[in-house]
Amino acid sequence: MNTPVMIVVVLVGVGAFFGLVLALANKKFAMESNPLIEEVEDILPKGQCGACGFAGCQKYAEAVVEDPDVPPNLCVPGKAAVAEMVAKLTGKHAEAAEPQYAYIKCRGDNAAAKNKAVYEGVADCAAAKLVMGGGKACKYGCMGFGNCVKACHFHALEMGENGLPKVNQNLCTGCGACAKSCPQNIIALVSFEAKVEVKCSSKDKGAIAKKNCANACIGCGLCKRNCPHQAIEIVDNLAKVNTAICREKCKEADCVLKCPTKAIADLIIKS
Repeated sequence: MNTPVMIVVVLVGVGAFFGLVLALANKKFAMESNPLIEEVEDILPKGQCGACGFAGCQKYAEAVVEDPDVPPNLCVPGKAAVAEMVAKLTGKHAEAAEPQYAYIKCRGDNAAAKNKAVYEGVADCAAAKLVMGGGKACKYGCMGFGNCVKACHFHALEMGENGLPKVNQNLCTGCGACAKSCPQNIIALVSFEAKVEVKCSSKDKGAIAKKNCANACIGCGLCKRNCPHQAIEIVDNLAKVNTAICREKCKEADCVLKCPTKAIADLIIKS
């Protein structure tokens, strides 16, 4: 037998040997998959949003099936319906979770917000923030490059013509992926039962905030003084609403009427 043929025979023999060894090892050490994990994963919405705290739907399915301490209601997009199905499959109790949606805490649109410079870099909010905080004069406002829109797995956000993202409450699952993607931290998850909410994130003092954005909260305290339930306080020059108190006691949103810059929105009428 000549040398080339011998080399081929040896290589084939070595490959076959190691292939057999790997096959036997795989059979010996293979872990049986729990079919219940697949059943749970099948009913999850497959958004891979990570709102449950796990790296995707499969990992959550594995955890909720195998770990008795992992609750069945962590799938935020699935809401109560999915929680009940997961609970039934795993024999766990699903606590009721309050539905929420993404709320943009900024009204610094193209008309109201001033610019301090022209940003011509990568159209990305995080990248713009690295370059002197972006082009807007208000360092707390929306940068308008749509990182939140790109992060939404459920197509619940779109960039409006005014330079601010818009949330479709009918599509929003409250998973929080958009909030995590925002380097300005201007997206909050708000209860559908919330009555009023501040639509600004500026912590600048009144004169500076007003100079940078016509729609900014100026921390004047009129909302606080006109709330008979002490549901509003001023923290770092910015109004902050206690949603629980407001929801329980408020009948008329006088704070909205008294705000000189309309920085507080009446969520009941979706203004």
